[in-house]
Amino acid sequence: MAKSKSVFFCKNCGYQSSQWLGKCPSCNEWNSFEEEIIDRGEPAKGKSNFAQIIQSSPKKIEDISLVEIPRIHSGFSELDNVLGGGIVAGSITLLGGEPGIGKSTLLLQVAIQIQHKRILYISGEESETQLKMRADRLFPDMKPEECYVLTETNTQEIFNHIKNIQPQIVIIDSIQTLQSNLLDSAAGSISQIKECAAEFQHYAKTSAVPVFLIGHITKDGSLAGPKILEHIVDTVLQFEGDQHYGYRIVRCIKNRFGSTSELGIFEMRNNGLREVLNPSEILIADRDEDFSGSAIAAVLEGTRNMMIEIQALVSSAVYGTPQRSATGYDTRRLNMLLAVLEKRCHFKLGAKDVFLNIAGGISVDDPAINLAIVAAILSSATDIPLDIKTCFAGEMGLNGEIRPVSRIEQRIAEADKLGFKRMFLSKYNLKGFTKENLKIQLIPITKVEEIYHQLFPVD
Repeated sequence: MAKSKSVFFCKNCGYQSSQWLGKCPSCNEWNSFEEEIIDRGEPAKGKSNFAQIIQSSPKKIEDISLVEIPRIHSGFSELDNVLGGGIVAGSITLLGGEPGIGKSTLLLQVAIQIQHKRILYISGEESETQLKMRADRLFPDMKPEECYVLTETNTQEIFNHIKNIQPQIVIIDSIQTLQSNLLDSAAGSISQIKECAAEFQHYAKTSAVPVFLIGHITKDGSLAGPKILEHIVDTVLQFEGDQHYGYRIVRCIKNRFGSTSELGIFEMRNNGLREVLNPSEILIADRDEDFSGSAIAAVLEGTRNMMIEIQALVSSAVYGTPQRSATGYDTRRLNMLLAVLEKRCHFKLGAKDVFLNIAGGISVDDPAINLAIVAAILSSATDIPLDIKTCFAGEMGLNGEIRPVSRIEQRIAEADKLGFKRMFLSKYNLKGFTKENLKIQLIPITKVEEIYHQLFPVD
């Protein structure tokens, strides 16, 4: 048995050093090194049992034949879209999110819903009884025959069970609870997370079995563990949501098999997560009366069209310094829009408190939301409500010009389908655009001054 030794790891990037360093030479972080006891002297028993050894040899790229392998449907079309069309054989996916957001619930529903596949759900955080109680709550009338549950944290024991069961999908809940016999450090340490993830990556690639890893996050919202964890996996999914709302968003951060601009929307209910196929119906509030400071924006997330409600409140500043607050939107971009309004429209907003909120508890980065934000701020400042059948899609520059946005045809079609009567957009978006079979009125504008005169005409 080789002698154990102490090694220092950077908790930010996973850089290894034989001695403690004040500054990491890899990521330049200060005071990020932690000491861990490792033992790499003797390989653990059964490590070579979980995967078949494949003899590889170099090949010319033109001699490699492409074989179309059908993707596995997860039972959620929203999740399939985020993954790029379904679960890829041999892929390894990392799902992260806040505690209690629904990560375990989502993957347990996937494990039960997938038909004719042998699935192994490995939990290091919950007992078998807890998983059974949750499964009965999610699917009281369903009795899956091919869904196996294992409560184990030792990777060598896990791979022995995998060898006996031969699953077609493996789910790990969570990677921070696993521990390998190759190392002496505790579960959840940087070296253990890196080693366990590497073992399951090797298993997934050599056996063509897809693996899902649930990961914890830190207090600043990033995935816990070294950054190399995100490099090891093929797909990184972020499960987002607000505890005061029932809606959850699965956002793709990294995907080797599809686009990273897709997102899926779910609603958390007593019986689990439900897909939201038409997000516009939940993001636009139903109301009988018009209120000032509310505007509808036509945004695009990946290939998904959504109509969302922007709420703004402009009031006199009680204290000397005005407040600027935004929920679901970047505060720095809000300050930029306010500066343009004060410069171009001569609105005295320097002594006003401005609060902005994206209804539904979601975050939006689409630049096309700028025009709706400006309209909501102007509506609140003048205390004149906007027509609820009016929507906006346009990006605003620093000179007050309204810039065109991408895929305007899809935004217009979505607004027309939902019954909107008017849509404000950039004049340059209408070049070469045909208005046939459209009931919605398109109002082109070029400067931010024009939108004020269009929305609030002077008699």
